Amino acid sequence: MHSEKLGVDEVIAALEAGFSGGLMKYIIAYSSATGNTEFLAREIQAALPAEDCVKCAAVRNVTDHDIAAADRVFVGFWTDKGTGQESVADFLHRLAGKEVFLFGTAGFGQEQSYFDQILDRVQQAMAPSAKLIGRFMCQGKMPATVRSRYVSMAKDPAMADRMQMMIANFDQAASHPNATDCANLRAALQG
Repeated sequence: MHSEKLGVDEVIAALEAGFSGGLMKYIIAYSSATGNTEFLAREIQAALPAEDCVKCAAVRNVTDHDIAAADRVFVGFWTDKGTGQESVADFLHRLAGKEVFLFGTAGFGQEQSYFDQILDRVQQAMAPSAKLIGRFMCQGKMPATVRSRYVSMAKDPAMADRMQMMIANFDQAASHPNATDCANLRAALQG
């Protein structure tokens, strides 16, 4: 029987070949009150190899067994009072040793600096040994009841100017996430 020794370059090439093409398992977990963040989750799922997906589901439906089976976890949230939900923070804390990509939506703010502040707050909940590999955030539409509340509040002269700004923001957010947001998300996934 003939035994052949591999050189360092051949070993590296063999290892790289073994780690490509389907061995990077991932989870997409999200919290979505109005459907915006779930929409982004489905966009991520469509952009990645289906055979590598362990689960794409709401955070509450992702088990420790699912987490153990994945190398990378895409975690989505919606913004409430400038941060994500407690359930998302608890979930992020469970991702020790995982690669994490954060994504989210916010009804307010059209500025990346505002989105970065939110992402920074959410990121603080990550397990210390988790590795952030990317993040993305965009505006998301809000329920019609929010606009109705702003219109009602605008009747108060002391609040009229502020409420007109809120109504304008609401109207701007109504078309998001849109095709541009989806293209920007896919670009963020590429690194």
